[in-house]
Amino acid sequence: MRRKVSEYYIILPQGEGHTPVVLGEEGDQPVLGAVTLEILGLILDPFKRELRSMRMMLV
Repeated sequence: MRRKVSEYYIILPQGEGHTPVVLGEEGDQPVLGAVTLEILGLILDPFKRELRSMRMMLV
């Protein structure tokens, strides 16, 4: 399978930032990937099916 790749500026209530995206084609399902979640400092709670802020350490 081949898909084009681009960059996108995403704005969500939880945050905003630039993220790489795979450009889908007709019939593809939209997916919010792990890289985007990490860039925004979010994690998915699989039990509650909601996004939560990630605990991050400043180094």
